Amino acid sequence: MGAKIDCYLDCTSFYGYLAFKHLLKVSRGLRSHGVEVEFHPVFLGGINVLSGNKPPWSLPAKAKYSVFDSARAKKYFDATDIQTPEFFPILSILPQRAMWYIKDHYPNDKFETAFIALFPALWIPPQSDLSKVENFRAHLLHNFTPQETESIIAGANSPEYKEKLTAVTKKVVEEQGAFGCPWYWVTNAQGKGEPFFGSDRYVHFMWEFLDLPWRDIQLLSKDEAQKARL
Repeated sequence: MGAKIDCYLDCTSFYGYLAFKHLLKVSRGLRSHGVEVEFHPVFLGGINVLSGNKPPWSLPAKAKYSVFDSARAKKYFDATDIQTPEFFPILSILPQRAMWYIKDHYPNDKFETAFIALFPALWIPPQSDLSKVENFRAHLLHNFTPQETESIIAGANSPEYKEKLTAVTKKVVEEQGAFGCPWYWVTNAQGKGEPFFGSDRYVHFMWEFLDLPWRDIQLLSKDEAQKARL
């Protein structure tokens, strides 16, 4: 059985964007170790309701801390152009259902391109509220023909893909214990699976679980730092 990282994302979370970009960046290295990465759309609002969790911005203490945490994450991932849109909180049901339609009907590289494109459209100015069908249609036309775009929107509004997004969202909560996004279910080469959560704190734990070679972050002494600059 091959090792695999199943990554569950919702475009309503910019932390998901950071995780998505990072996993794409290291995907070649992961493949060299026989680790497959697969991305899955979920509905974060549904995860919160089913798990009983509350988003950070809805709790005063979390909201206060998230100002620091989000700034640190943006700096670390070189994504300081991310800004919270005026239409936040974002309703992601339409684009998330559409991503499942695309995942089922197009090659994986086309799906990944379409999925990651949602995040800058929502989080980097000029931002567009993709919950509105006219905005979402205009967004899709950057990567799909008019005919394909209409098929994707129709598919996203069909009973099949309404149920699919709901079913996958329920699965990660009920079977994997998910309480937020980005969420990962990681299976190692021995077939053992474990959950991971977050955009920046998970990485070395995940690599260790997969028995991959990795370097820890090291604090340099003043002398070592001066030598490193030479």
